[in-house]
Amino acid sequence: MTESLTGSERQEDMFRRVVRQSKFRHVFGQAVKNDQCYDDIRVSRVTWDSAFCAVNPKFVAIIVEASGGGAFMVLPLHKSGRIDKAYPTVCGHTGPVLDIDWCPHNDQVIASGSEDCTVMVWQIPENGLVTSMAEPVVVLEGHSKRVGIISWHPTARNILLSAGCDNVIFVWNVGTGESIITLEDMHPDIIFSACWNRNGSLICTACKDKKIRVIDPRKEEIIAEKDKAHEGARPMRAIFLSDGKVFTTGFSRMSERQLALWDPENMEEPISVHEMDTSNGVLLPFYDPDTNVVYLCGKGDSSIRYFEITDEAPFVHYLSTFTTKEPQRGMGYMPKRGLDVNKCEIARFYKLHERKCEPIIMTVPRKSDLFQDDLYPDTAGPEAPLEAEDWIDGKNGDPILISLKHGYVPGKNRDLTKVVKKNILDKMSKNTENTAPAIKTATSTPSIKSEAKLDEVLKEMKSLRELVSSQEKRIANLEEQLSKMDI
Repeated sequence: MTESLTGSERQEDMFRRVVRQSKFRHVFGQAVKNDQCYDDIRVSRVTWDSAFCAVNPKFVAIIVEASGGGAFMVLPLHKSGRIDKAYPTVCGHTGPVLDIDWCPHNDQVIASGSEDCTVMVWQIPENGLVTSMAEPVVVLEGHSKRVGIISWHPTARNILLSAGCDNVIFVWNVGTGESIITLEDMHPDIIFSACWNRNGSLICTACKDKKIRVIDPRKEEIIAEKDKAHEGARPMRAIFLSDGKVFTTGFSRMSERQLALWDPENMEEPISVHEMDTSNGVLLPFYDPDTNVVYLCGKGDSSIRYFEITDEAPFVHYLSTFTTKEPQRGMGYMPKRGLDVNKCEIARFYKLHERKCEPIIMTVPRKSDLFQDDLYPDTAGPEAPLEAEDWIDGKNGDPILISLKHGYVPGKNRDLTKVVKKNILDKMSKNTENTAPAIKTATSTPSIKSEAKLDEVLKEMKSLRELVSSQEKRIANLEEQLSKMDI
């Protein structure tokens, strides 16, 4: 069922949009002021269709250009303004970094995939990087070609998915550094996207062979698939919605950009298809499960379109478009718990330009100062309902929800792992002097490296003060001699 928006049908569609009531009809998008942007960042030029940016309530991470390897920058959210060229980076990969993803259960842990065929997991110090970090906490090796997709499990601690250009998906237990599931022979070509469902029991993938697949990773079987979900040759994207439906973006045979909604229990025909425009940029979908709004950011576009998904026809309702002058090279999307509920902020994007990162805030204007329950239903918190072993053993758990009524106040981050087997991360935490800072709680004391750096800086300051003092005395003596000579 294809909805072509032409002639009288377009007018009908517009009329339907106007009549339909939605609290998200008037979402107000606004770019922040220049001093709140992150300037002078050399954003990666790699030709890969990932977002190049990952955000959480503490940090913004951006893949950057790096000579002789791959690197990404991790900035505390408050560190806006011009970023020094010498600012430390995470630079352990030997090839360009293609994708990064923050752990949903620990705001200081981030994973990266690279052209060097490895996946690395990093522990960022609580206050950000003081020196460049080249030692990951865990290196995950198994892919034979570049790794372009990284995705943490939404509800099980330490479970990480990676997909590579070897057409293989690995599911890792980060705590033991082992591959627990290998999905090969399912995809005959490059995997464009891979996404967990809400409780992490299924994976949805989009592949270059134009098929959308729904996979049960623990049974290692495909439970639903659709051939030629979008007939165009350009990359597709597929994500799960909270009710289990699948939302896809792709291209028609005539190279028009499309979006579609599917029911995995009956993939014969889409529930809804919309044709949009004829641009080349791949549409990256970002989904808010609390409000059922999907935001589409096209690479190379200068706009963000948003749609509300409902149970009534036409199911995918166009809401509005936020447009700026500059095209976007990538986009980061803040989790709900990182938003300012006092400003009725329902989404925040971090738009990458060629040389900067610009936050864009989406708000629903309200006159009342009271907490808006309808905009902020309870949302997924950072607590993991399952340990890795529970999930491997076949258990499922829905996200543990938190209220945003008083704004989200981060508590102590749990240890990254609680693994019964040998745990790489436990060993790492005992050897903090030699490697990355240990995995501790969010309120832990600065690492030994940071303390050593602080001592070094304080000593240098002391010696500079002494030098300045001695030079001042010398200048005074010289001035005295000069005054005597004048006489």
